[in-house]
Amino acid sequence: MPNHPHDRLASPAPLVLRGRRFDARHPAVMAIVNRTPDSFYAGNRHSDLDDALTALETAVSEGADIIDVGGVRAGGEGAWVSAEEETERVLPFLLEARRRYPDVVLSLDTWRSDVVLACADAEIDLVNDTWAGHDDDLASVAARIGAGIVCSHTGGLPPRTDPVAITYGDDDLDVVNDVVRGLAVEADRVRVAGVPDERILLDPTLDFGKTTRHSLTVLRHSDDVVALGLPVMQAISRKDFVGESLDLPADERLEGSLGATAVAAWLGVTVFRAHDVRATRRVLDMVASIRGDRPPARAVRGEAPDGVEATRLRHPRG
Repeated sequence: MPNHPHDRLASPAPLVLRGRRFDARHPAVMAIVNRTPDSFYAGNRHSDLDDALTALETAVSEGADIIDVGGVRAGGEGAWVSAEEETERVLPFLLEARRRYPDVVLSLDTWRSDVVLACADAEIDLVNDTWAGHDDDLASVAARIGAGIVCSHTGGLPPRTDPVAITYGDDDLDVVNDVVRGLAVEADRVRVAGVPDERILLDPTLDFGKTTRHSLTVLRHSDDVVALGLPVMQAISRKDFVGESLDLPADERLEGSLGATAVAAWLGVTVFRAHDVRATRRVLDMVASIRGDRPPARAVRGEAPDGVEATRLRHPRG
């Protein structure tokens, strides 16, 4: 008899933050709240605090597990934002989010250690460093305040640098090998800084330091990153590699994002940074049930009612 299909699936390591465990049985949706006026996706521009708090309430009600707030646009377009201005954008939101939702997992999207320290009173659970340890002090600051950290791969580019004429070699797998090696090095570095494995999250960082073909290749090899033995995040939602694959603008990339999400979840990724919380939550729960990690929320079709003996079926020619 062949092995059960589930035996061939990746068994991802858990992420544990604020006493909550995220794994194959319960993948996490990380909702994005951008406190910026220039996010690439117009549907997530929440520079007004009240608007951002409304987005927070909606995300929690739709099933978000982690709230990730950022005060600087990731790409190179738009004005430069100082650390002081970044703090002014994110700190009031974080403090109010913690007051309203004491148990929610809060993530701060920044590469600056001084911004993390300035926001420590909000009891941050995760530092989402999109720029691969550009600030040498970031990991030790995260460890000092008891937060986890996201290890990313950007091909060595500094913050807010868009990729131009990027290559990793002649073979399609060269980019995968670079991602795996780079994330392993980053993970070792943050371990030394004092962050435990259960709070280290690996992000292959699609689009950052990558062409669309690179991102597609890395995505379909997500299980190679999972094999490093640490929890893995994919930030897929409405990104350019989705848009270029389908030739669609950001506000029409939902279906493509969800298709990519399903593939990554099947391969063992357990945290998904997303603009569209409800749709992503449903996709992840469905994939977890297909994988066999999560039981159906309700399973009554074809079941024997109370007092009725079940009928064993067989193929009529078997």
